[in-house]
Amino acid sequence: MDYNLIKKLVKVIEQSEVTELSVQEGDLKIKISKNGKQQVVNTVVSQPMSAQQMYAPQPTQEVGGSAETVDDNSNPKLHEVLSPIVGTFYRSPSPKADSYVQVGDNVSEGSVMCIVEAMKLMNEIEADAGGKIVKILVENATAVEYNQPLFLIEKS
Repeated sequence: MDYNLIKKLVKVIEQSEVTELSVQEGDLKIKISKNGKQQVVNTVVSQPMSAQQMYAPQPTQEVGGSAETVDDNSNPKLHEVLSPIVGTFYRSPSPKADSYVQVGDNVSEGSVMCIVEAMKLMNEIEADAGGKIVKILVENATAVEYNQPLFLIEKS
């Protein structure tokens, strides 16, 4: 099991209502539980990994197009809609359905813009500001990180 996947699972647990998760892959068993604000990660490995294996740098993968960040001072009317969780980004409710939003669409606060799937749960992501969509920063069906910009909205 990939160390980065374990870190992502911990982030998902932190951001969700789930209080405990157990995963088993071969001889590797992982139990993540959350009690209040304290979190415990128990790992049982039948074949010990060396520190080199565990902390070896993983190749980075760029997600989507250009995941550029916007400097709020450059254009105060532009607003980033951020991913509240780690998961897979989907622009529509099903593969054959139309996208929730397109570039140029006007959205109001609370409008559903996309879905982020995390652990087989489909989480609707709503606009936290009203305005016109000027850019979609992530490609459909790609992984997104916590707080990763998904959309740019020009505030109305």
